[in-house]
Amino acid sequence: MSALRTDPAPLDVPRGLAGVIVTDTALGDVRGREGFYHYRHYSAIDLAQTRSFEDVWYLMVHGELPDRAESAGFATRTAGLRHLPAGVSAALPGIARAGTVSGPLAGLRTALSLLGASAGLRPVYDLTGDRRREDALALCAAVPTLLTALYRLGEGLEPVAPRDDLPFAANYLYMLTGAEPDAARAAAVERYLVSTIDHGFNASTFTARVVASTGADMAACLVAAVGALSGPLHGGAPSRALDTLDAIGTPDRIDGWIREQVLGGRRIMGFGHPVYRTEDPRSRMLRSIAQEFGGPLVDFAMEVERQVEAVLAELKPGRELHTNVEFYAGVVMELCGLPREMFTPTFCAARVVGWSANILEQAEDPKIIRPAARYAGPPPPQPVPAP
Repeated sequence: MSALRTDPAPLDVPRGLAGVIVTDTALGDVRGREGFYHYRHYSAIDLAQTRSFEDVWYLMVHGELPDRAESAGFATRTAGLRHLPAGVSAALPGIARAGTVSGPLAGLRTALSLLGASAGLRPVYDLTGDRRREDALALCAAVPTLLTALYRLGEGLEPVAPRDDLPFAANYLYMLTGAEPDAARAAAVERYLVSTIDHGFNASTFTARVVASTGADMAACLVAAVGALSGPLHGGAPSRALDTLDAIGTPDRIDGWIREQVLGGRRIMGFGHPVYRTEDPRSRMLRSIAQEFGGPLVDFAMEVERQVEAVLAELKPGRELHTNVEFYAGVVMELCGLPREMFTPTFCAARVVGWSANILEQAEDPKIIRPAARYAGPPPPQPVPAP
C-alpha cells in the first residue's frame, strides 16, 4: 500500500499572482477601478494634503493618527535617529565608490546591511512587538541620511549631517543639497513622500513580507525590498518619464512622436498602471502641485498628457491610458531641484516606512510564506548517465 500524499492540493493562479489575495492587512488597500487608495482607514491623498510625513508614519506604525503632543514627540524621537554610527559613516565613501554606475539605491542595500549588523539587529521572530518597532523606526530614520550621503559622495561632495530641528522632508532636501529649502519646495516634496509611503501588495512590499515571514531581522527584510524596488519595472520610472519629455523636445513634435510610439507598440513611460483603470489619484495630486509652481515644463507636460490621451482615443478606441504617479512626480522633483539620479531613491525614502509597517504586521503571523511551482521539465526520474 502506497503512502498517503499529504501535500496540499495545488491551486492554479494567474501569472505574477495578479489579483490573488495572499493575506489580510489592516494597513490599507488600492481600489484600482475607483482610482482610490488608503492608509489604514484614511484616504492617502487626504493625508498627503493635510498631515505631516511624521504624522502618517506614526499612523502606519501605531494604527491611529497622533494628537498634537504625540505628533511633536514622535517627530523629535525620529529626528534623533537620523544620525549614523561612526563605523557606518566611515564605510560610506567606499560603498559610494563601488556604486558609481549603479548609484545610491544599490549602495543602500550594502549600507542597510552594514547598519543592521552594526546595531546587532536580531531576527524579528525573537523580538517583542515594541522591539521590532524600535528597529523599524531606527532604520527608516537612517535611510534618508544614507541615500543623501551616498549621492553626495558619488558626486565628490562631503555628506551633510542631518538637522534635528527640520521636519522629515525639509531635512531630506537639506542633506541632499546642503541648503535649507524654501517652504514651497519642502511642502511639495513632503506631499509627494506621503503619497508614496504605501500602495498595496506591490512587488517590493510583498518581497519584504516574504522575508519577514522567515523571521529574519528588520534590515534583511528592508534590503530585500530595496532589491525589488531597483528593478526598472517597479521603481525606476520617474526619471524615465522626464526622458520622454526630453525625447519629444518641443510642442510641435508631440503628436508625431506619440503616434510613432503607439503604432510601434512601444510603451510611453509615465503612462499606465497595472492596478488603476482610472486616473491615478497620486498623479492628479502631483499635477496640482506642479501647477502651483507653473512654468514651461509644467505647461509642456500637461500638453503631452492631453495629446497622449487624445491620440490613444483615436488609434486605440476603448483603451484608456492615463498618467501614473511617475509622470508628474518627475516634474515636481525636477522643479524642486532634485537630481534625476535621486528620483527613485527619494521614492524609497518614503516607501521604507510602508515596508516596515508591512514587516511589523507580517511578523505577527508565525506562518512562513511558501508557495508552490509547477514542474515543467523532463519527466523524472531519469536514469543518471554514467560519467
